[in-house]
Amino acid sequence: MPILGYIASFLMGTSFGLIGAGGSILMVPILFYFFGQDAMRATTNSLFVVGVTAFIGALLKARSGNINVRIGILFALPSFVGIYVTRHFILTSIPDILIAGFGVTITKSLLVMSVFAIIMGFSSWAMIRSSSSSSIESSPFELNPMNFLRIGFKGLIVGAITGFVGAGGGFLIIPALVLLLKFPIKLAVGTSLAIIAGNSLFGFAISFPSVQTEDYPLLLTICILGIGGMFLGQILSSKTNERYLKRGFGYFVFLIASFILWDQGLRL
Repeated sequence: MPILGYIASFLMGTSFGLIGAGGSILMVPILFYFFGQDAMRATTNSLFVVGVTAFIGALLKARSGNINVRIGILFALPSFVGIYVTRHFILTSIPDILIAGFGVTITKSLLVMSVFAIIMGFSSWAMIRSSSSSSIESSPFELNPMNFLRIGFKGLIVGAITGFVGAGGGFLIIPALVLLLKFPIKLAVGTSLAIIAGNSLFGFAISFPSVQTEDYPLLLTICILGIGGMFLGQILSSKTNERYLKRGFGYFVFLIASFILWDQGLRL
């Protein structure tokens, strides 16, 4: 089903352009189901595609002044710690077969995909919930000690998620920036894209030795499609009601998460 995978990759970029999140939520299932990659391979390759696509999106947002570099760095640094610890210590310590007996086999791949689906469920809830509340527009924000600790903790959590399931964490970053620091939504989206790009590319870099060389052409093709979708998303974002868009995307993600859990349950 490569053709469906390429179409889905373009839509992945479009979601990034529209709402600044959702790229990795779509990319991992695309690589897993449409291109037949196992969970570990899909989560690693997803980091590259999402990182490159988010980087281009961040450049577009920077041109309009919608990135806060200082907050992005403060968020990204603890994220790097979470990514490194998860990929070098936690994932490597998990055996390929966790449980085998009584007709049930729980593998490392099944665990990763199941955790990913659960995170997708929380992502869909966050999207639907944020669509029901009014957007917080431009207002002064303070980087006081409490907010500094909260941002650092959020960054660490997002980094751990990025390292474990290859998800950039935009669905966690944007609410943190909007609710904690009172960022206007456009500034939050731009800063989120920059953080996602840094997190994803860092995660891919430390996992690079495990990347298979035959994946390079596919990843480059998907990146081109994702960037094309990003430009389309940027155009559509100015013509689309953000509240309805987030709600629709949230329900869509919930359906995908439900399918993944159902599919992984059949593999037990």
